[in-house]
Amino acid sequence: MKYCISYKDTDSFTKLILDYIEKDEQLKNFVSHFPEIENFEKQIKEKKTHQIERDILVDVLKDQNGSFLLSEKSKTNINLLRDDNTFSVTTGHQLCLFTGPVYFLYKIISTINLCENLAEKYPNYNFIPIFWMASEDHDFEEINHINYINHKIKWSTKQKGSVGRMDLGTLNHVISELKLVLGNHIGVNKLILLFEKAYLKFENLADATRFLVNELFGEYGLVIIDGDDKSLKTLFIPQIIKDTVKSAFAPIIRECSSNLSKYYKQQAFVRDINFFRLTKGKRELITGTVTENEVLNSPETFSPNVLLRPLYQEVLLPNIAYVGGESEISYWMQLKTVFDHEKIPFPILVLRNSVLLIDKKRHERFMKLGFKLKDLFLSKDVLNRIYLINNSKPNISLESDKKELKSLYENLVSKTSDSSLSDSIASQFKKQLSFLDNLQAKLIKSEKTKNESAVNQISKIKKSLFPNNILQERHDNYIFYYLDHGDNFIKILKQNLDPLSSNFVILII
Repeated sequence: MKYCISYKDTDSFTKLILDYIEKDEQLKNFVSHFPEIENFEKQIKEKKTHQIERDILVDVLKDQNGSFLLSEKSKTNINLLRDDNTFSVTTGHQLCLFTGPVYFLYKIISTINLCENLAEKYPNYNFIPIFWMASEDHDFEEINHINYINHKIKWSTKQKGSVGRMDLGTLNHVISELKLVLGNHIGVNKLILLFEKAYLKFENLADATRFLVNELFGEYGLVIIDGDDKSLKTLFIPQIIKDTVKSAFAPIIRECSSNLSKYYKQQAFVRDINFFRLTKGKRELITGTVTENEVLNSPETFSPNVLLRPLYQEVLLPNIAYVGGESEISYWMQLKTVFDHEKIPFPILVLRNSVLLIDKKRHERFMKLGFKLKDLFLSKDVLNRIYLINNSKPNISLESDKKELKSLYENLVSKTSDSSLSDSIASQFKKQLSFLDNLQAKLIKSEKTKNESAVNQISKIKKSLFPNNILQERHDNYIFYYLDHGDNFIKILKQNLDPLSSNFVILII
């Protein structure tokens, strides 16, 4: 079963994202078009004006994917990218171990479904879902572990630099640990075999991730691209020179970021040079001078940071939309003016679907306690308070008493014009209100003891659905759900995610 609630009701998203969902006018200067199906026609026309080196792109994709067993649909989609009537929808992510948090899947499925929606709306064009591997990232601590129930399974290595280039020689120990943790659960053997093929038969993390993502989503025609490629970097040389040699982009991005920060928190920090230098085992910030000859001779050694990776992507791809999480949407908006400066169409930003997964038993228990589904996002203490007030005999709520008290003191204040007397009345009111608040807390504490079973149920449900008090999707790995639902899990998600919906999804599975 699928339920939808407002993102606002989750109390889990930034003001910028909530305003973006509502298509707030003050965001117009930081985007191209808002994510509505009708706006994609405008976006297509704008992208048609931008020259893409399609033949080079296709040749690189064939080379990168040549040793992998691709689905016929993925092969067809790669070839279609030569066609001027073919456009892409892209998402990207770090090379997380075993795919990392489950929202990794939501990003890709949102991208695939958006392509299918666009193909139905605009049948004269082809729409290709693309996954951009952030293989050049060096933040290993973010990607080296997964959470499974109460276990943290972690890959330790002394390797540094670009994570995509990291050798996988020590991952056999991690897979052995995973086997022990998962035990004899139905479906474990198939899952372990998949991970062994990915992480023990390929030399580096980029190839392992490509294999794994292709195995999970290849049937839907997903095309996987790695930006860590000399031929692709060569196409980006003009922009690399502008940033590293001339420091031309920093003031433009700073101005846009400053304008955005008048209303919202700035997501990404702007540097004078927004590239790293890639060498064997290292990805280091560029702090010295760079010459044009260095860029012309070795473009593959320059790696864009989080702010210029979007520009790199849009130079290469016939892209009309980017599907990302709230942080990504935020830093993309810092870049609108640099896209305008380079005369590169800015893609439509689509917020990936967010999902809360609930098994049927927990759903039934929660509803029997007298709550609504959206109440799941309330804190444990608030849920306890609501339950105890609604289920205690006699009713322990003192809200009506507080209203009567307020009315009494307002009446007393109205009878005097003496400010000092009014202050004295106000002081007494605060004391009496504090007394009622303390009394309310004591009544609730007393009722907690009487309703211990219900209070414990609330605590268990909250802990299981919001581990470490964060959204489930940012913590749990998909393994947990795969073991219950097998290959059907991805199909369930695909059937229920609508990337252009402005609602948070709750799935009872």
